[in-house]
Amino acid sequence: QEELVESGGGLVRAGGSLRLSCASSERLDMIPAVGWFRQNTGTQRVMVAGLSLGGVTNYADSVKGRFAISRDNAKKMIFLQMNNLRSDDTAVYYCALATINGWDVWGQGTQVTVSS
Repeated sequence: QEELVESGGGLVRAGGSLRLSCASSERLDMIPAVGWFRQNTGTQRVMVAGLSLGGVTNYADSVKGRFAISRDNAKKMIFLQMNNLRSDDTAVYYCALATINGWDVWGQGTQVTVSS
């Protein structure tokens, strides 16, 4: 069974940076796309960043220019570099893998809290 484990969340001041990591139990070189999502209590989970196997990225408008997604297929790792963090970036962040069925493999989430 595929498993994803996120790490790197925490408390940071506005303007600061964090790097989230996601370790996959499965090979990533056959995964069509990987992504990072975030969710606050009572709201829907939304995509923050996505990265296709071919290297195409897409970002939510709110994080463009501040966040960067990357993957290391050899190490089975996915990363999200977050710079110039704002209070509205506060959320639980999840990494996910896309298959032919859509986004159907999820991590347990890691909390990011940005203080103003």
